[in-house]
Amino acid sequence: MSTTVLPLTAEHWPEVERIYAAGIATGHATFESATPTWEAFDAGRLPDHRLVAVDEAGTVVGWAAASRVSDRCAYAGVVEHSLYVDPAVHGRGVGRTLLTALLEHARAAGVWTVQSGIFPENTASLALHAAVGFRVVGTRERLGRMTYGPLADRWRDVVLVEKRL
Repeated sequence: MSTTVLPLTAEHWPEVERIYAAGIATGHATFESATPTWEAFDAGRLPDHRLVAVDEAGTVVGWAAASRVSDRCAYAGVVEHSLYVDPAVHGRGVGRTLLTALLEHARAAGVWTVQSGIFPENTASLALHAAVGFRVVGTRERLGRMTYGPLADRWRDVVLVEKRL
């Protein structure tokens, strides 16, 4: 699938929110139970590390964004990222294209570690991250409890992955 990676802006938000909601609905993408407002999303993600993948028709088919891990200066080069792909295009390379672009942006900005927490059941995401050089740091057992859907009140493990740039 041919996609173009662009900076994620407020104009992309309706499509980004739709894709984010589809990920939330799976129960295997995040502890979040609902999408945030654009204002909350914008405030929580680093402006230089927000990307969308757009198909030939101009439709957003995926997004990636990074947030600071800590305000402490020792962690200035460490970010945590999120990556979501429209279910209609799963398996077509959109995630790899976005993740590779995000890593390139991070490296150019002086980031030295990119990390993410992934539910063990999200085997496609774990495989994608391994394919681009992330390593599994470990599994954080019973890290959080789901608050919605069929998994409500269930404790979840989270696999911590990282890539050193």
